[in-house]
Amino acid sequence: MSVFSNLPKPPVAEKKPVSDTRHGITRSDDYAWMRADNWQAMFKDPSLLDAALRSHLEAENAYMEAAMADTKDLQKTLFAEMKGRIKEDDSSIPMKDGPFAYGTAFVTGGEQPRYFRIPRDADHKDEANRKLLLDGDKEATGKDYFRLAGLDHTSDHAFGIWGYDDKGSEYFTLRIRNLETGEDLADVIENTGGGGAWAPDGKSFFYTLQDENHRPSKVFHHIVGQPQSEDRLVYEEKDPGFFMGVGGSLLDDFIYLDIHDHETSEYRILSTNDLSAEPKLVAEREEGVEYSMTEGGDVFYILTNDGDAKDFKIVEAPVAAPGKENWKEVVPHTPGLLILNHMAFARHLVWLQRRNGLPEIMIRDRKTGEEHAIAFDEEAYSLGLQGAAEYDTDVIRFSYSSMTTPSQLFDYDMTTRERVLLKTQEVPSGHNPDDYVTRRVLAAAHDGEIVPVTLLYRKDTPLDGSAPCLLYGYGAYGITIPAGFSTNALSLADRGFVYAVAHIRGGKDKGYAWYEDGKMEKKENTFKDFIAAADHLVKERFTAYENIIAEGGSAGGMLMGAVANMAPEKFAGIIAAVPFVDVLNTMLDDTLPLTPPEWGEWGNPIESEEEYRWIAAYSPYDNVGAKPYPPILALSGLTDPRVTYWEPTKWIARLRENAPEAGPFLLKTNMSAGHGGKSGRFQRLEEIAFEYAFAIKVAGKM
Repeated sequence: MSVFSNLPKPPVAEKKPVSDTRHGITRSDDYAWMRADNWQAMFKDPSLLDAALRSHLEAENAYMEAAMADTKDLQKTLFAEMKGRIKEDDSSIPMKDGPFAYGTAFVTGGEQPRYFRIPRDADHKDEANRKLLLDGDKEATGKDYFRLAGLDHTSDHAFGIWGYDDKGSEYFTLRIRNLETGEDLADVIENTGGGGAWAPDGKSFFYTLQDENHRPSKVFHHIVGQPQSEDRLVYEEKDPGFFMGVGGSLLDDFIYLDIHDHETSEYRILSTNDLSAEPKLVAEREEGVEYSMTEGGDVFYILTNDGDAKDFKIVEAPVAAPGKENWKEVVPHTPGLLILNHMAFARHLVWLQRRNGLPEIMIRDRKTGEEHAIAFDEEAYSLGLQGAAEYDTDVIRFSYSSMTTPSQLFDYDMTTRERVLLKTQEVPSGHNPDDYVTRRVLAAAHDGEIVPVTLLYRKDTPLDGSAPCLLYGYGAYGITIPAGFSTNALSLADRGFVYAVAHIRGGKDKGYAWYEDGKMEKKENTFKDFIAAADHLVKERFTAYENIIAEGGSAGGMLMGAVANMAPEKFAGIIAAVPFVDVLNTMLDDTLPLTPPEWGEWGNPIESEEEYRWIAAYSPYDNVGAKPYPPILALSGLTDPRVTYWEPTKWIARLRENAPEAGPFLLKTNMSAGHGGKSGRFQRLEEIAFEYAFAIKVAGKM
């Protein structure tokens, strides 16, 4: 018997067939009209949304509310639990930089962070030492959506750039704050990527401008006090398939222009000795060759996969001549040992790598070459490398957690190897790690590959197949989902759920080859790996098919759409957050923000019939059929530039048309947010509580 009963009739979307022929293949799309022609303008001003579209989205929201009405009390309970595990007046450990240390803090009831600084060696717990630099709650007053982009101070600590997005569209406005008086200057820099890189003198900075198609295609130089219209264009990237970012070095010697897609990169550098110069090319882009740079005094350290170093190596090159012809290997490539990122300091080279699916931090003495590792002994855990804000230091900062262990923050002396625990994440409502179990199990995929799956559950959870399970997956862009601590997941574990993360192909959990084996023509491995994880959990009696709720967001939402089509009978329910489900249509639309940059990830169906057919074979929207789909919840943001609102809207309409007896199919569109959902820390918990309430309802555990 369905847990959904007495539902009103769902909205029926109007059908307006539009035909499209590519490579001799004709498709008809009944719901293409849902893509607003004025989407660029609407992202900046949501009131411009077509009335018919708004009416349809509001009808979908009303239907969703009716379907979830009986979970209102459960949502409130879940929210209270999750909020109770968060220290409301929490504060970071400030990072030392010159005469000050900079940090963030929240106040009880506050949604947004406050940025502060203290004298370098002052007690950060003594609020009398703190100087408030930026109050996020104050800036967010009266706004339905508000997201800060951080605060970046000048070398002399006099001014700071801060940015905000108040639409959810990821067009950020930059302001300049006098850090002594707290007043903003008259400068207003609009339509940016969200941050800037100061010149050493603190009188100007560099930033990226988002074009009309929401791509960071230009870098500008802004002089404090002059209008944005007079900013100098420093560099323009002509290829719409490449992203661009701008940043500075710890030594303030260079401005970096990082130009890249998902598999190719190129750096241009600008010496801060001459800000009017043209950026200097380091190594010309070569398809499939990636590199990233950090400064080490008279040398650059460069992380690269050049020369078949699939899992990356580190080379060095003279600052005066950093071209590829001068690259000299310092950390060799080791197959299966993936180097993730690197940092350089006056006396040490530091990098984060993943061995056998687990992270470790490596440290090398630059003078002696001696190396050592920072590693831990749990079966599955997460490490975060924060480094330091200063170059001439022996102390770096890192974080550690596991599925059962709250996050711990350490300062680490790279010379003495002394580890100092600075902070342990507090769980005000209480948490006993001994009440829970975290495990890493291994699932056999369809082709014999072994897929790791990280589990969290209470010790008293029966492992006889009766436990409900939330199985999470992503599997794209080489992103690895860490086995870290989640206070929210405890609400499921405490209700008898097995919380599982499938480390499927498309991520880099087992090295770069793991990523390559889940992209382009091999994308279906991602979906089959996820299904294999579900099969393994059932086989080992952690759960049963009728108890598994699958969850994924964005590219993980594509995963949800694909497994719903491939194996609907193996899931009790599916949660698809901002799901990238209309893959073929999106990859055929080169005006959309992410389409050209994504061709290297999924394929270019405009130019290649073969790549068109790859995508058409799995694109969730294009493969919806008359199948026994489980209940599906799709979540969307009206101003989302990454996965546009019409993708999940079209998908739900087609599911309902093709499988009217299945489901139900629910769509929740946030009419005042984008890709990340609501922006406040507690507002976000409300959304998670809603998702978990759906999972608990579908599992029959209300």
